[in-house]
Amino acid sequence: MSVLIVIPARHASTRFPGKPLVALRGSDGTARTLVERSWRAACAVRGADRVVIATEDARIREAAEGFGAEVVMTSDRCRNGTERCAEAHRALGGGHEIVVNLQGDAPLTPPWFVEALIAGLRGDAAAQMATPVLRCDGAALAGFLADRRAGRVGGTTAVFGAGGRALYFSKEVIPHCARPYAAQEPTPVFHHVGVYAYRPEALAAYPGWEPGPLEAQEGLEQLRFLEHGRSVLCVEVEARGRPFWEVNNPEDVARVEAMMRQIGMA
Repeated sequence: MSVLIVIPARHASTRFPGKPLVALRGSDGTARTLVERSWRAACAVRGADRVVIATEDARIREAAEGFGAEVVMTSDRCRNGTERCAEAHRALGGGHEIVVNLQGDAPLTPPWFVEALIAGLRGDAAAQMATPVLRCDGAALAGFLADRRAGRVGGTTAVFGAGGRALYFSKEVIPHCARPYAAQEPTPVFHHVGVYAYRPEALAAYPGWEPGPLEAQEGLEQLRFLEHGRSVLCVEVEARGRPFWEVNNPEDVARVEAMMRQIGMA
């Protein structure tokens, strides 16, 4: 019943080259790399048996080993983090009940998000992959819409049906909202949190599936599961007053640092 957390960390990011090694300053002024902060978030998850960083780059390996992380070197041919997780799991000999992909750009991921995700996948035998979603309030939705008006690709949104079954994920803000919402008012928009939990059989099969047109258009790796008819479970999680954002673009560094100061993350 073991759980492996893999943090895929690619140096050659198209939108933000070298992103895993960018420094983020915490509330006390301490600077730590994005990949170290993501690793620390993974290590805080209860029930995880092993945490590894999967990378294609010797600079990331050196930095990660410097702060005590276990590193698995993977190919530079991996097309996304899910393929990198599949390669890392295979290199480690497999055998885990659940493999979690905690993306290396999400250091603000609370441990209870991942714990709820693991529990959700364990409790739904039909789901082959699970991912958390966070209901936006009016303030969060306004931030999404401001990014899109400015031409920035910000967070991803998710829509799902009965039983939490995913219908679609998009970098556009979906569903359409016909009216404005107050800052603290719940909205019908769900922020997709960049964490995935896979059953090992589905993860092993994933690199052999051809990317579909929706994955290519949106640049969202999870759409490959939907385009190949696989069941994806959306697990709603609670923020508990904690802000959440990923580092998608260079401008997000200042936004995430402000959130770290807000919650006192050193």
